[in-house]
Amino acid sequence: MNPHSASSLIRWTTFAAPSRFYALAGRLIPWFWAIALVLGVAGLYFGFAIAPTDFQQGDAYRIIFIHVPAAWMSMLLYMAMAFWAALGWILNTRMASMFARALAPTGALFTVIALWTGALWGKPTWGTWWVWDARLTSEFILLLLYLGYIALTEAIDDIRRAAHAGALLALVGAVNIPVIYFSVRWWNTLHQGSSINMTAAPKMAMTMLTAMLLLTFSFWAYSFAVILTRARTIVLEQESETEWVRALAVAKR
Repeated sequence: MNPHSASSLIRWTTFAAPSRFYALAGRLIPWFWAIALVLGVAGLYFGFAIAPTDFQQGDAYRIIFIHVPAAWMSMLLYMAMAFWAALGWILNTRMASMFARALAPTGALFTVIALWTGALWGKPTWGTWWVWDARLTSEFILLLLYLGYIALTEAIDDIRRAAHAGALLALVGAVNIPVIYFSVRWWNTLHQGSSINMTAAPKMAMTMLTAMLLLTFSFWAYSFAVILTRARTIVLEQESETEWVRALAVAKR
C-alpha cells in the first residue's frame, strides 16, 4: 500500500469512528440550526410578502414555496439514506448504517409535508384534494418505503441483520425516485411540469425563485441539524457498552 492510500484510509477510518462523529456532529448542529432559521425567515418573507400574486392561481400558489422544497428533500434524503445504507452493508461500517437510520424519519416527514401541501394546492387548482396521479401516487409510495424501512430496522433485534435488511429495502425502493421525478414527462398527469430546469431558464419571477431556493436551503440545513442530532442518539444507544460512552456519561454528571 502506498503512503497516499494509507493516509486516505486513516482519514476515512477516523471520520467513520462513532466517537469522532459524535464530537464533530455536536459542534456542527448549532450552526445548522442557525442557518435553517435565518434562511427560513428570509424565504418566508420573500415568498409571502414580496413575491407577486400569480395571475392564474392567485395567492393559492404560494404553497409551492413549502411544497416544492419539501418534495425535493423527500427524494434527496431517500437517495442519501439508500447510499449510506448500501455503504454500511458493503463495507460493514457501523457509522454508515447508523446514519442511514437517522435519515429515514426526516425523509418521511418531508414526504408527508409534500403530500399534505400538495393536497392543499390541489383543491383550489384541480378542484380535488387527491387524485391517483402518477406524481402523487409515486410520492405516496415513497412515504410507504420510508415507513417500511423504519419498521423493518426497528423490528429486527440484531443490529447488523437490521441494517442489512434495511439496506436491501432502501436499494430496491430507490427505483421509485426517477419515477417520481420523470412522472410528469412519462405520463399525462394533472401535476404541472417542473418550474425549474437545469437546462432552461426558470418559468417564474426572480422573487419567487429566490423564495423557493431560500426555503430549500433552509430545509436542507434543518435536515442536517435534526439528522445529526438523531444520529448522535443512535450512536449512544448502539455504543452504550463502549468505554468512550461510559467516560462521556461520567463527564456529564
